[in-house]
Amino acid sequence: MTQAQSQAHGQATHHAHATLSDPTMLWVDNVSVSFDGFKALTDLTLLLDPGELRCIIGPNGAGKTTMMDVITGKTRADSGRVFMSGRTIDLTELSEAQIAELGIGRKFQRPTVFENLSVFQNLELALKTKKTAFHSLFARLSSEARDRIAAVLDTIGLPTRAHAPAGLLSHGQKQWLEIGMLLAQDPKILLVDEPVAGMTQREMERTGQLLVSLAGEHTVVVVEHDMDFVRDIAKRVTVLHEGRVLAEGSMEQVQNDPKVIEVYLGSEAGNLGGAGC
Repeated sequence: MTQAQSQAHGQATHHAHATLSDPTMLWVDNVSVSFDGFKALTDLTLLLDPGELRCIIGPNGAGKTTMMDVITGKTRADSGRVFMSGRTIDLTELSEAQIAELGIGRKFQRPTVFENLSVFQNLELALKTKKTAFHSLFARLSSEARDRIAAVLDTIGLPTRAHAPAGLLSHGQKQWLEIGMLLAQDPKILLVDEPVAGMTQREMERTGQLLVSLAGEHTVVVVEHDMDFVRDIAKRVTVLHEGRVLAEGSMEQVQNDPKVIEVYLGSEAGNLGGAGC
């Protein structure tokens, strides 16, 4: 191969990769994970567009938590890669702290707010800063930081509770505060685990509105068991089964997929809610 041919081949290869990967915010590429012989994930592939809201459903043991653990660096993949921003960043080569610094935030099922601190102070601590927590609490906030906290308070619907102790919030409000603490860090990708567990119907509706509003500016991944909630917010759904993608598409497409019906409903067709996903 001549030098010119080599350069042309390299440019073509680069262009092919760019065409494939540039629109992709997160790419889980053939990831496999085993624990003591149990295959938690098997060649799992998942692609998320910038600003997308994706719902992930599946029964216990389907691999949902392991998938999030791999994305955030908590669990190391046996094989495969996880790319962010096309193919430019390989998350499997980074630590949990480095991945968080890049803009991947994760909210676990149970809220982990600082109950003895006010809502405002929780958000202050969460602001993206290299200062120590002690210094962050007692140092004078810049006007920019105050504006940022005010914007987050408006987004999560808690401006009137800014100076209330977080411990006095309702369960749903604590969930919104924790989402706000992630937003204060300006994440590119939000991983949200079962956000409506234990919520009232009104809190669930508000949570759905919040997550939908975050999509666009952020890429949002929601793992959820409540199928009514998923129907309300989902544009695209991924169904996991035994560590693999079983089906993917709109909620209507997933509900009518023969593989999903066979796995989750047996001979009963129609309602995924009855499957205990």
